Amino acid sequence: MRILVTGASGLLGLNLGLLMHPTHEIIGVDRSKLGNVPFQLVKMDLLGNGAIEAILDESHPEAVIHCAALADLDACELDPEAARRLNGKLPGELAGSCAMRGIKMIHISTDAVFDGTKDGVYTEEDTPNPLGVYARTKLEGEEAVMAADRGALVARVNFFGWSLSGTRSLSEYFVNRLTAGIRCNGFNDVWFCPLFVGDLVGILVRMLEQGLSGLYHLVGSQALTKFDFGVQIARQFGFDESLIQPISIAASGLKAKRSNNLRLSVHKLSTDLGIEIPTVSTGIEKFYTQAQQGYPQKMRGYQQE
Repeated sequence: MRILVTGASGLLGLNLGLLMHPTHEIIGVDRSKLGNVPFQLVKMDLLGNGAIEAILDESHPEAVIHCAALADLDACELDPEAARRLNGKLPGELAGSCAMRGIKMIHISTDAVFDGTKDGVYTEEDTPNPLGVYARTKLEGEEAVMAADRGALVARVNFFGWSLSGTRSLSEYFVNRLTAGIRCNGFNDVWFCPLFVGDLVGILVRMLEQGLSGLYHLVGSQALTKFDFGVQIARQFGFDESLIQPISIAASGLKAKRSNNLRLSVHKLSTDLGIEIPTVSTGIEKFYTQAQQGYPQKMRGYQQE
């Protein structure tokens, strides 16, 4: 399958390109951060006039996986208009252009669209109530995509893995701090369902191949606190887990509001694909194996100076 991936230098976009290029024709779209990648790369700013139409008409993809976003929560609070343009409006414009050309699209959204007040697990039927600019604009993006293309896929995700900079995921935060023997914090009152990015990539492509459409929760099948996630990372890598301090999110001093319950049900996805969704424990094992194989260092080599 010929797949166009936006945000190709991001954690998901780059892993998607690297893991899928041996079996699929990947065209990555990136503004300036990547070089020497083993898949086709197009340097383009999707916010430019006519950029979407140009890239689709030149590359003729069978599918688009839209990963590009302004994902820094505090940056979104500081510049809500930039967040709205990239997270809210661009996805709808891309979906409309894909629909006109008969191109299947997956839009990557976030579990953060929920406020965390539900006593239990969120399903796709629950009404979102985003707390901050990032979450609000991501929800706007979901709505814009579905309005422009009823055949599109919207996947709400939460994932971890190795990134281009080595600093993009929560898993890297714990590895970086613990490797250096530095104390770090882990929220003991924030529950989430992280999925290893390699597992996420495989499921996204499977969703395309099976022709799914509509809204899906695409997270791990196991819920845990961010503190417990850090402890599991420490144990897998053989780090000193006592360096991880359990704290409340209220004591963190973070600017952007965050939900403390991001337990999402994957029942719909598991049923429609006919598969078991992986747990965080098996994902952390794969994350560790990649570290042992030098995958993080390999990724750094694709960073354009």
